[in-house]
Amino acid sequence: MLTAAICGDVFASPPVDSILAGIRAVTGPMGCLLIVKNYTGDRLNFGLAAEQAKSEGYKVETVIVGDDCALPPPRGIAGRRGLAGTVLVHKVAGAAAAAGLSLLDVATEAKHVADMIGTMGVALSVCTLPGQVTSDRLGPGKMELGLGIHGEPGAAVADLQPVDVIVSHVLKQILSPETNYVPITRGNRVVLMVNGLGATPMMELMIATGKAVPKLQLEHGLAVDRVYTGSFMTSLDMAGFSITIMKSDQAVLQRLDAATKAPCWPIGADGSHPPAKIPVPIPPPALATKNGETFGGPLQLNQQGLILEAAIEAAAKAVINLKDALNEWDSKVGDGDCGSTMFRGATAVLEDIKCYPLNDAAETVNEIGSSIRRVMGGTSGIIYTIFCKAAYTKLKSSSLDDITPQKWAEALEASIAAISKYGGATAGYRTLLDALIPASEVLRKRLDAGEIPTTAFIQSSEAASAGAEATKNMQALAGRSSYVFGELLAAVPDPGAMAAAAWYKAAAMAVRDKYLHT
Repeated sequence: MLTAAICGDVFASPPVDSILAGIRAVTGPMGCLLIVKNYTGDRLNFGLAAEQAKSEGYKVETVIVGDDCALPPPRGIAGRRGLAGTVLVHKVAGAAAAAGLSLLDVATEAKHVADMIGTMGVALSVCTLPGQVTSDRLGPGKMELGLGIHGEPGAAVADLQPVDVIVSHVLKQILSPETNYVPITRGNRVVLMVNGLGATPMMELMIATGKAVPKLQLEHGLAVDRVYTGSFMTSLDMAGFSITIMKSDQAVLQRLDAATKAPCWPIGADGSHPPAKIPVPIPPPALATKNGETFGGPLQLNQQGLILEAAIEAAAKAVINLKDALNEWDSKVGDGDCGSTMFRGATAVLEDIKCYPLNDAAETVNEIGSSIRRVMGGTSGIIYTIFCKAAYTKLKSSSLDDITPQKWAEALEASIAAISKYGGATAGYRTLLDALIPASEVLRKRLDAGEIPTTAFIQSSEAASAGAEATKNMQALAGRSSYVFGELLAAVPDPGAMAAAAWYKAAAMAVRDKYLHT
């Protein structure tokens, strides 16, 4: 099956450096196929890593898997989530690679299989994030239908039903001719996978399987070629299961039946298993170098350096103080880890600030991006890395002593444009851009009108806060919240927007205060 798996923090995509380390560790002359579940953070991080690996001379192809059948097809820019069907793509791709196919042919087979798969999940409990109190959003006697694997709310909440009613509903949803998620029609042959989400006993999974097979045969007119039951793609300690249906043919069955030593594949090869982990050397984190020398903090800070230091410290501390509130909001509209992820980034920035070249604004912004990239996984990490890189490029075009307030406004505009380009979101999509875009517009407008820069900064921070609050009334069109129905989003602001507004406002106030005292 897979040669390597890249792990991020809990429910967050792995950072680019980890993915690169994995690619470098296992990629041979034939190349490397990245199989990525369809989540924004994964697509961005793996995409950036793939481009970097290609620039280093590796042959890399990527297949995105989106097998979710729980949500109506046109839903923002995020698309269908990657769920347990991805495991079948792993198996087919691994067998194709072991058979000696070229990278392009392996990718073609994996893509073909990914297009033939549909999955839907049912949860009877909410999972527990390590170190946090379990969310109580699912009351007694209730279950969630159509959920992802990151603890986010399901598409709908319903009263507990007998297993045959649940299985019947899930199968109809996956095979619905109206949504046409999978090209499976009466008379086709299929593979069935019943997957436990972490806390469901094998006996209960077998009961669900026992209900699903005759329904597929008798109600849907499908021949069931293979049945796989077990815990293949879990969501920590969540009670529940998902059902995956894949259209099959002789070629696919040959790949599924190929011998494997993967320990948890139901039909594994006999013999000794390879070690589960291969030690991969990861280079120690180091701040960027210039002319071969590692950056260190300047011995003496000029006025710009002092102001920048105060702004960075205030912004980081504001994010740290907001950790629990961000997690609470995110548990209602996402996967509950926004505060923890932002906390890691802010803490790293505070630790690294002593080494930032604070008298050089552009390089300092670049170093903030490096600190964030090192510790922040998920969509937030890559978005803020792109944010800093775009701002750095814009600021770098000016000389050291020519970083005016207008240049900072241009850098903010460049960062927003880059996030929008790579992430696909814009104003009104219920993301951090709903805080940053109003802030940028007000900053530009007030500066052009001749306003005192510190006052313009404060006014733009108020626009950021208002923009973040306004996300309560928006339907999500990007990110993980786009999988959550509108009623659940009402009255809860977007955590990413609230975090952006918080650090932006803290920075603005710190700059104003520093100017008053210097």
